[in-house]
Amino acid sequence: SVVCRERDGLVKHTGGCHCGAVRFEVWSAPDLHVFNCNCSICTKKQNRHFIVPKSQFTLLQGSDNMTTYTFNTHMAKHTFCKTCGVQSFYTPRSNPDGFGVAPHCLDTGTVKSVTVEDFCGQNWEESMQKHHTIRSMSKPTTDT
Repeated sequence: SVVCRERDGLVKHTGGCHCGAVRFEVWSAPDLHVFNCNCSICTKKQNRHFIVPKSQFTLLQGSDNMTTYTFNTHMAKHTFCKTCGVQSFYTPRSNPDGFGVAPHCLDTGTVKSVTVEDFCGQNWEESMQKHHTIRSMSKPTTDT
């Protein structure tokens, strides 16, 4: 519920793609922990993202205007707008039970701060073994 999420220190961010066809809302902290991955696709797309559980993300509009790209293990689902090509969120390989949300696609006014952590996606398996918290980032913060 909204009250539980606010009590847990979460705020409702809204955002979307460039043309406005895709819109979403996401409950997350106002202080974002953003990953800067150097794997092949994140490098080409400059895909910086923060991770949330699926239960804290709602696609408001645009499901009919999105397409998905996958490669290699096909675990990551790189969703983007068919009209403007912007990926405002996607399903990361590291957290298939959540979403990676692009902070630069959020509307202004709800983000207090952004901390960026480099993630070595070029050595994905080794990096995932070393990172002790990334998988928990897509787990719900409440039982509601």
